[in-house]
Amino acid sequence: MTRRDDGKRDHAATTDVATREASSAEARDRTDASSSASDFALLRRLGPFMRPQALLYIVSLVAAPLSALVVITQPYLLKLTIDGHITKGDIGGTERLALLYLGAVIAAWLLESAYQLSLSYAATRTIASLRAQIYAHTIGLARGFFDRHPKGQLLTRATSDIEALGETLTAGAVTIILDVIKGTGILVAMFLLDWRLTLVMLLVSPIVFLVVNGIRRILRKLFAIVRTSLAALNAFTAERLNGIEVVQLYSDEARALREYRKRLDEYRRATVQTNIWDSMVYAVIDGLTSVTMALMLWYGTGSAFGGVITAGLLAAFIDYVAKLFQPIQEFSGKLALIQRASSALEKIFGLLDTDERVRSGDDALTEPRGVLRLRDVHFAYGDGPDVLRGVELDLNPGEVVAVVGRTGSGKTTLGRLLTCAYDDYRGSIELDGHELSALRVDHVRRTIGTVEQDVRLFPGSVRFNLSLGREVDDERLTAVVEMSRATETIERLGGLDGEIEHAGQNLSVGEAQLLSIARTMAHDAPIVIFDEATANVDSLTEQKIQEATDTVLQQKTVLVIAHRLSTIINATRIAVMDAGRVVECGTHDELMGRGGAYARLFQDQFDADSPSSWASSKTASSPLALRNSK
Repeated sequence: MTRRDDGKRDHAATTDVATREASSAEARDRTDASSSASDFALLRRLGPFMRPQALLYIVSLVAAPLSALVVITQPYLLKLTIDGHITKGDIGGTERLALLYLGAVIAAWLLESAYQLSLSYAATRTIASLRAQIYAHTIGLARGFFDRHPKGQLLTRATSDIEALGETLTAGAVTIILDVIKGTGILVAMFLLDWRLTLVMLLVSPIVFLVVNGIRRILRKLFAIVRTSLAALNAFTAERLNGIEVVQLYSDEARALREYRKRLDEYRRATVQTNIWDSMVYAVIDGLTSVTMALMLWYGTGSAFGGVITAGLLAAFIDYVAKLFQPIQEFSGKLALIQRASSALEKIFGLLDTDERVRSGDDALTEPRGVLRLRDVHFAYGDGPDVLRGVELDLNPGEVVAVVGRTGSGKTTLGRLLTCAYDDYRGSIELDGHELSALRVDHVRRTIGTVEQDVRLFPGSVRFNLSLGREVDDERLTAVVEMSRATETIERLGGLDGEIEHAGQNLSVGEAQLLSIARTMAHDAPIVIFDEATANVDSLTEQKIQEATDTVLQQKTVLVIAHRLSTIINATRIAVMDAGRVVECGTHDELMGRGGAYARLFQDQFDADSPSSWASSKTASSPLALRNSK
């Protein structure tokens, strides 16, 4: 059996749940977008991330107005050339002004280059800092957050949303400062040269303002829809690719493709509408630029101004109008970037504002012994009903306590509470005399190791997957590999430096479990939880895993969450859970003698399996609890 077989029995259900979660997340995103803060307020929240690059931002802000000032002088130099020399036939006198004009062009280029380079470098560093903050914040969130949010949606926050913000910082929000300075300077220069022609130009300004402001509002709404539809598309894609085996096994490709196209169409429609409105700004401003120039030519060359408008002045004004309307035209593109970034920022800061971390106490656990006491423990997922109801349980070093029960009885939830996946339980959970909620989370997780049914392996070396980047010497790793009966597997992969493929595709389910056991042994946690660790392996592989676990359990506190009752018949104690309660507790023989819930579970599995397999299982005894039979 390969890793591809792992989890098929319930993946279809989880995929449907993920789809519903994506839909609800999409609805939440739409609500968030409709109640968004102002662009300025959102950009202001970037302050802490921009502050370390303050010097570079200052350089760009100083270079920007200087560049604008030099650009503004160019039309005036053109006026002087035409009126002072060309119209008088003095071509030779244009050389000095031509050199000045060339110098102004070069100076403007140098200043704008300094502005763009410093801004680009500062923005890149700012985005890197924000990206790191998003990752650090996300991996610290509680398990419940990930239960409610599709992975694809979170991936969108850390990738495309960040990219949209990066584009805005380098080519959008901050560059508008240059445009504003340049536009203000041009208007002042035009008024100083001739206020009458300036008023002619300003006749079209209200139209420009109304068009740009109206489209800005429309683009903001459209970009919110674009970001939301993209997040939903990414979430759906990630979920279906994660469950591709189930999709193919049930010949569900056609329906999955229809669902994908449905979400893709929503994203496409929103994107097309955005591009249409964005293009309208260019067309409108192009038209208004032409109208403005025509009006100035009409008034400037006619009798309205008493014939005092010179050719040089008219040429300068036409150049000024072109320079004024060019940033206004480009502003539509920058406006699109800003609206995209505003929508992205709302979602990014919405994620960063999420306060769903597991609360960590201050108490340290310097010498953990592995004593657990659970008293009247209750727990519910969110606002739902309690899934644990008054659980009472004791675990001591050297004991193997098995927890059994039908699906939905609360077994796995109990294990997750002990590893601080959730922290909003009621009642008391004590670890070595300390309330679990009062202990530092990292100390608790170092004290409790887990071998789960669904083993998580990362692409990389065997060494990394065993040590998870911590300092563990090769001698220790080699020893735990041997004790976990994983030597043959490691040698096949090429030793500790051998590579494990994505999701452990080059390992069987049993081999992955052996590596998981080796990882637990490498970290030497005093408490070990086996969460249905052998549920998906064959009996031969199960026996090998049991031999490995017999070594790791010496003098440790062991909690076994069991599906196959044959694996825990020699446990120190067996706790039977039903509807979130421990309804029975005792040894296998004691519970069988009572003829209660455990006996019925045992009989149900006995009827489902062959008697011979039970007999061999009883004879071989499960090393998950075999210390007690030695």
